[in-house]
Amino acid sequence: MWLAAWLWPEPTVRFPGQTVLAGLLAASGLAIDLVSVARFFRQRTTINPLKPEAASHLVVSGLYRYTRNPMYLGMLLVLIGWAVWLGHPLALFGPLLFKIVLTRLQILPEEAALEARFGQEYRDYKARVRRWL
Repeated sequence: MWLAAWLWPEPTVRFPGQTVLAGLLAASGLAIDLVSVARFFRQRTTINPLKPEAASHLVVSGLYRYTRNPMYLGMLLVLIGWAVWLGHPLALFGPLLFKIVLTRLQILPEEAALEARFGQEYRDYKARVRRWL
């Protein structure tokens, strides 16, 4: 995102409150991440996304009642905030690319591992709660 804005400095979009909006988006994303990680610590389960099979508990409370991936949603909001701050139209492709790649390479394998680990409990959770929002 930064590279696109640096290589092609024009066009940029500027509007009143842009910096505030960018900050609010990024701060919201960071807050969502911190609250989500804290929920994992309270449940005494792993937050390591590379080892979902090591999870000792299925976390379904807190923000996990609304999205199965609040940590990733928080990261996405930080990226959207950064794109708004950069004010470059090409920067908006960064969050989109992040979502597509993360879903394909991380979330889908993670979901398969959690389904193998927790079975019907995870399938019921997937039926109740959306992947993103």
